[in-house]
Amino acid sequence: MSQRYAIQPGQVPAPGARKLLEFDGKSLALFNVSGQFYAIDDSCPHQGASLCGGLLQGRVIQCCAHGLRFDLASGYLLNSTALKVGHYPVEVLEGQVFIVIDAEESVS
Repeated sequence: MSQRYAIQPGQVPAPGARKLLEFDGKSLALFNVSGQFYAIDDSCPHQGASLCGGLLQGRVIQCCAHGLRFDLASGYLLNSTALKVGHYPVEVLEGQVFIVIDAEESVS
């Protein structure tokens, strides 16, 4: 079972922007890449640095700490499946944006 978390209109990033969001103590980064939304854990799986403030190129985010680059769509390190950041589906229903988190990935 999954849980939908509604994003308040003021927290929805404009195209090319991103927002850091908190749900029950868990930090997620929400990106808007040309109208397509992507949500990932804000913590780099390498050493925990924030990903939200990293360099964004298309749908690739680069960690500020060590330069690791992750595909926002899959969560995987570019050109590798050795390292992955948690990523979550984003739905837009009647203009409302939701991040969908499966029960086993629950933010509680």
